[in-house]
Amino acid sequence: MERPPLLTLTEHGLHCAAGGFYVDAWGPVDRNIVTHAHSDHARAGARRYLCAAPGRDLLGLRLGDDADIQPLAYGQSLRLGDVAVSLHPAGHILGSAQVRVEQRGQVWVVSGDYKLAPDPTCAAFEPVRCHTFLSESTFGLPVYRWSPPAAILADIQQWWQDNRAQQKTSLLLCYALGKAQRILAGLDPALGPVVVHGAVDRISHVYRAADIPMIATRTIADRARTADWRGALILAPPSAHNSPWTRRFKQLSTGFASGWMRVRGQRRRRALDRGFALSDHADWPALLTAIAATEAEHILVTHGQAAPLARYLNEHGKHAEVLATRFVGDSDDDPELSPPAPAAQDPAEELPA
Repeated sequence: MERPPLLTLTEHGLHCAAGGFYVDAWGPVDRNIVTHAHSDHARAGARRYLCAAPGRDLLGLRLGDDADIQPLAYGQSLRLGDVAVSLHPAGHILGSAQVRVEQRGQVWVVSGDYKLAPDPTCAAFEPVRCHTFLSESTFGLPVYRWSPPAAILADIQQWWQDNRAQQKTSLLLCYALGKAQRILAGLDPALGPVVVHGAVDRISHVYRAADIPMIATRTIADRARTADWRGALILAPPSAHNSPWTRRFKQLSTGFASGWMRVRGQRRRRALDRGFALSDHADWPALLTAIAATEAEHILVTHGQAAPLARYLNEHGKHAEVLATRFVGDSDDDPELSPPAPAAQDPAEELPA
């Protein structure tokens, strides 16, 4: 007889009835296991939270001092109801985790958001064998293939130096949680300091407290509002683009660090000078690699380009289905910044046979 699923989708999110908890719930629940602190996965309203220990302070920053948050070390098993739960590195941002749920030999893994590329600001992705794997698919199209992170970071640094030589201010838009810190960790410390938006600064304090080495930064408040910012590199969230906060800077060159910059036309549509395809999500080859490493018999694919990825997996001998959730992927705290529609894919980029 076929076993009932360990996790089911409800109006409040992914629910494990046997364990009495939800994973990344989007409604008010009693116990919520959070994969990471981005706003589409970490929502207020639960009575109790569980997260990976390295992400506890980031989740506290998101939810407030009154939130009841229990940290769990990576790999440590916890009994909840009739299931065993453990958290494993996802490689997405500091404290990001995959949630492993086991009941009488049946194992499910919820990936949260993940990447396989090297990142000094968080623990590396750890493949977890399971029977059912719930995978993100933010960049689930073959057009999304990342260059080595070191090469992208070198491009960002060279753009900054070229602008400095022309007495221009370099404004780099990037998500305040995860992406900004990854960039700060990859820049040459001898070139600093870098100016950061207040949202970036608050989160970077948590990273520094976790002993993540990053280039020195300062905020606008550290200098007079009339200061000359030419030659500086300024990191700000995408929501600051064309805002009063950014309009104070003169002779501005604007760049955006995001996986969406891999799609032709995104830089032009956003009125940017430069686009850097640096993502904290797995690209197409990494998605396939990660899914294969789980040896899962059943794959549930959610958010982003879920349908094309599920179709490809089914055509190649897997049993895959699309699971519609409210997770949005690479958009952090900027609801106005929506991912490009699937039609934005280069028509020449077809799913491989």
